[in-house]
Amino acid sequence: MKFITFRRKDQIAAGLVVAEGVLDLAVAGTAAGEKADLSSVLAIIRGDAEALACCRRLAERAALSGDALLPVSQVQKLAPIPQPVRNVFCVGRNYVDHVKEGAAAMRTDLKLPVAPQFFTKATLTVIGPGADVRLDRSLTQKLDYEVELGLVIGRGGRDIAASAAFEHIFGYTIANDVTARDLQRRHDQWFKGKSLDTTLPLGPCLVSSDEISDPKMLELSLTVNGQERQRARVEQMIFDIPTIIATLSAGLTLLPGDIIATGTPSGVGFAMTPPQYLHDGDEMVARIDRIGELRNRVVEV
Repeated sequence: MKFITFRRKDQIAAGLVVAEGVLDLAVAGTAAGEKADLSSVLAIIRGDAEALACCRRLAERAALSGDALLPVSQVQKLAPIPQPVRNVFCVGRNYVDHVKEGAAAMRTDLKLPVAPQFFTKATLTVIGPGADVRLDRSLTQKLDYEVELGLVIGRGGRDIAASAAFEHIFGYTIANDVTARDLQRRHDQWFKGKSLDTTLPLGPCLVSSDEISDPKMLELSLTVNGQERQRARVEQMIFDIPTIIATLSAGLTLLPGDIIATGTPSGVGFAMTPPQYLHDGDEMVARIDRIGELRNRVVEV
């Protein structure tokens, strides 16, 4: 199932993308007498198996849903979880070729990480498809892009074994970890340069994990103004999804709805010769197989 969060007029709701359009889950659920809380994607994630079963039933009879079934043209997609409960977890330097290009650009010795390198992005970084990424020249001259596979935790837990990691994933989405490289270098750590408002486009949907049986075979790519900059497969990650979840959850409780961005492949702007940073009006399109495309424009403020 493809879950979305959307705005229709003044209302924000959870929906399912179906053949006939977009199914407003709360409206359809109320009409069908369903008891699960379908008011938001986060509520559905927290509702676990019961909420998912309810959504499947509603999807099966979507064509008969009346006012709950909307044309795609009438909805504005937002990020699947537009207001995360806490910071988004991210993995840095998780593709060999990206580590190599970074070392070459920085003129440092190549050294692959021996453990996942975690950082977080603040909650107000999150924006949805079609939303603008702010470029404030008083803060950064070196805004960059990073396409990543995002995953969302369904069943929470601590000390999750790698062998059980996929049991804790609700679904998958596309993330674009937009980064102010000069802030990243100036502060000698990643948080500030990664956490400017609007620098985490997310979406366009959240695909339930049962729809993607082997995420390592997914291909991800990104273009800027139609020019391809990045392309790779998830299987090229240094630390795979089970390792990421097991390592992150060691002594740290993951919660339903937590978002994890799993790292970007090579092709980022700062490592090009010469470097190619983002400018006012640039359009980024991030794509991942079976999830869709995430399109956002850079706007100078």
